[in-house]
Amino acid sequence: MTDPAETSASVPTPLDLPLEWRVSPGLTDYDAALEEMEARAKAIRGGTAGELIWLLEHPPVYTAGTSARREDLLNPRDALIRETGRGGEWTYHGPGQRVVYILLDVSRRGQDVRRFVGEVEGWAIAALAELGLEADRRPGYPGVWLAPASAGGLPDKITAIGVRLTKWVSWHGMAINFNPDLAAYDGIVPCGIHDGGVTRITAHKPAVTMADLDKALERSFAQSFPFDR
Repeated sequence: MTDPAETSASVPTPLDLPLEWRVSPGLTDYDAALEEMEARAKAIRGGTAGELIWLLEHPPVYTAGTSARREDLLNPRDALIRETGRGGEWTYHGPGQRVVYILLDVSRRGQDVRRFVGEVEGWAIAALAELGLEADRRPGYPGVWLAPASAGGLPDKITAIGVRLTKWVSWHGMAINFNPDLAAYDGIVPCGIHDGGVTRITAHKPAVTMADLDKALERSFAQSFPFDR
């Protein structure tokens, strides 16, 4: 989800500044990542830095989007709690989850909020397909889902999406459940959704590694985010 009120102006990034693809090892502090993202988004708007795709993992943290309801924070235990300006409701980040921060100049990529969110969803779907998982959108619900294992069952969410656009530069992004502790989701109502569960890649494809996921994301990126020039 996005905050459309922040998308009213644009300073195009020069085309000769290359996109940076960054993978951070270990766990990255959430507050430090947020500060770095905000600074990088400002630099992209100002034309002094190129776009950035940043792949990382966080220590346990529950984050609230602009539509989050306090009653949906059920039992955070010892995890951090942070309010953030991205769209959406409550979500969880933690070890074993691939967080993908997406800092792109959307004025060069269609200048269309709904289209951009659809491209983020399509990117996750394409990357998961490379790993042998048939994920899809769920009408009326954010993110990317896997079909239920049995007839009449509820679908499981595998990717949460919450983006923010400031003067047409995106930040925040998506979180793909590679192998996180799914019990952590008991601490919230994920994305405010009661009729659906959560799942992880390793529950369906135990031989897949995080490196495999990263490679799939990199291979499918360009087809998911074409330039408008």
